[in-house]
Amino acid sequence: MAKQPSPPDPVAAEYTVVARRYRPQQFGELIGQEHVAQALVNALQSGRVAHAYLFTGARGVGKTSAARILAKALNCETGTTATPCDRCESCRAVAAGEDVDVLEIDGASNNKVEEVRDLRQNVGFRPTRGRYKIYIIDEVHMLSTSAFNALLKTLEEPPPHVKFIFATTEVQKIPVTILSRCQRFDFAHVGPGRIFDQLKSIVEREGHQADDDALKLVARRAAGSMRDSQSLLDQLLASAPGRLTAEHVHAVLGTAGDDRVVALAATILERDPTKALKLLGEWIDRGLQVGELLDQLIEYWRALMLVNCAPELKEVPASPLVHEAVVKRAAGLNLDTILSGLDVWTTTKARIRGSGHAQVLLEIAVVRLARMDESLAVGQLLQSLSQGVVAIAAPAGSSAPRLSENVPASDGVKKNGPLTLANGRNGSDNSADGTASATLMLTEATVTEVWRAAQQVLLERSPILAKQLESSLLPAIFGPNSLVIRFPPGYNHSYQACATELGVQRVQDALKRVTGQPVTVRFDAPASGPTPATSAAPAAPAGPSVAERKKALMTLPLFKRAADALGAQMWHADDAFDPTAAPARPAAAGPTDDPDEA
Repeated sequence: MAKQPSPPDPVAAEYTVVARRYRPQQFGELIGQEHVAQALVNALQSGRVAHAYLFTGARGVGKTSAARILAKALNCETGTTATPCDRCESCRAVAAGEDVDVLEIDGASNNKVEEVRDLRQNVGFRPTRGRYKIYIIDEVHMLSTSAFNALLKTLEEPPPHVKFIFATTEVQKIPVTILSRCQRFDFAHVGPGRIFDQLKSIVEREGHQADDDALKLVARRAAGSMRDSQSLLDQLLASAPGRLTAEHVHAVLGTAGDDRVVALAATILERDPTKALKLLGEWIDRGLQVGELLDQLIEYWRALMLVNCAPELKEVPASPLVHEAVVKRAAGLNLDTILSGLDVWTTTKARIRGSGHAQVLLEIAVVRLARMDESLAVGQLLQSLSQGVVAIAAPAGSSAPRLSENVPASDGVKKNGPLTLANGRNGSDNSADGTASATLMLTEATVTEVWRAAQQVLLERSPILAKQLESSLLPAIFGPNSLVIRFPPGYNHSYQACATELGVQRVQDALKRVTGQPVTVRFDAPASGPTPATSAAPAAPAGPSVAERKKALMTLPLFKRAADALGAQMWHADDAFDPTAAPARPAAAGPTDDPDEA
């Protein structure tokens, strides 16, 4: 015979959650909302109680609690007072939400105009027991437009025995006609310190034990909501086998410990994406929540920003371990790099919402930040360009040369002078501060490096020419400071675009900037392709060749301006194209008397 289940424990069935048992009952118990409490107390003491109030703010900051306290203060049997007794039948009924004269209405489920019309009809009836009939409408922004319109007249001139108290988290959705008829009070977020003090008091009154680090984690996780912190504390106390520790909080929430956040941030800032991805994969396999880790990384980068902007700032929202690591890291980073990282994290957080690939998006953000070089402010970049300075940074771990620090033209370096290399190969100490700077000599061993650096220069100055040169083969040395550039078969157009007088000159200028010495450049036609002079030559030549015709056209003002500004090349010109010919005039249909049309 199957064993019958035991009846439910009456103590467990009657359990009231912490957030309800420790709800504020007096204005003095509204933590973090002293400005609202003082204003309401002054109104009650002076008898200047308005007929309609609007309480707005984030969730869990005390809006509904303040509305109930105000209702108790107005209907307390001891009289209208700023300190309700909490002992009379009216106060106890209001605290329990059962008073017949205090109607708490959910705006989300009573948002139709019919409900508001019923409310208008009931407003005329006097209260049953108290002095006032009080309507508390929570989430009032959920009312429909018709419902708001139906409430306007009653809200502006209600009977003297009626008071309205509205609460909302989205005040921007309330019509301005409603706002103008209410006294508005904005409830602020509760600071982590105030939440921590309240949680510590609750733990002591509940007879439990908890580490301060664990309670501080809960206070930061609450994000300014006292109710959220109390609900989370209730869950943690129920799941903790004994003393509540920070490790238990991380395990329940799926968050990373402070040491893990510091370690991951260190690998990212040290440009080590391999190690960062390895750490990330291990933690996610152990149950770490991607969204929670992103929030922690955002907090870390925010702390970096605060410390970088104000090193003397002591009130940084972070644990001592994170704060110590942030202070050490912030000194070696510029603000633009920190802001770029913070922008990547917040963008990733927004992209993760509604995405089924949260881990992939987080890994992309980690790799992107780990490969991000030091950012240069836009103002500094513009100033560098205006001074004729070029800075090209090679990727991390690349063998390509990294161009040296920017040197203003006023320091004796010409705008079109040779580029210097930061690695100091084949060079000497020529700079004023003792840093190594050198040009790259053209040898068989460095020809690949020289050509890549020259292509980078051409990409800045002549992007069209640089694009055509991408299809060329690796140059070969045919003499001292002499290069020959070849194209593979079938790339006749690229060869013709590059093997012009202007193209050769620009390539030689780029090589001179890299090597510091004049370099002779020669273009060889593709092995199976004809030369530019013969590729389009007619069978029976008559007049100038195609190459000569293109060269003549490039001397025209329009084409010359395009070549100088954009590095444009003449690709093809129709045989019938003659820019010097006069436009054809339409044939006259008949005699005309107008001399301008003759």
